[in-house]
Amino acid sequence: MTIVNNGFLRVFKKIDKYSFKGSFEGWIRRIVYHSVSDYFRNKSNTLRFLEIEDRDKPMNSNALDNLYLDDLMAMVDDLPPATKEVFRLYAIEGYTHVEIAERLDISDGTSKWHLSAARKKLKTMISKQQQETQRYAG
Repeated sequence: MTIVNNGFLRVFKKIDKYSFKGSFEGWIRRIVYHSVSDYFRNKSNTLRFLEIEDRDKPMNSNALDNLYLDDLMAMVDDLPPATKEVFRLYAIEGYTHVEIAERLDISDGTSKWHLSAARKKLKTMISKQQQETQRYAG
């Protein structure tokens, strides 16, 4: 109930920012979703969950099959602070570049650059992890 109340409080505080473009319901849904994600992010020290179902498993074996969530999050933690924050907000929390720019007081172009840098560094880290796994397995 607290999460929903906080979400609708945000809606009422930001009602003047609604630009009458798109669905009003969708706009409310996005704000409430961000409220939910903020709640769980703040509680992340005490609450962690992951739902895995057989049907969601990838069919082809690759480096990501051998990585666990903790390994991936450790790789994200190794990113430079600003790059890590932009990646977390975009890829994990679902914010847009414009929202990230407003939140971090940067331009949306800078947000896009940090996301690109994060992806490149993570690809490199995953490749190294895959090579190490193949060396030990082979």
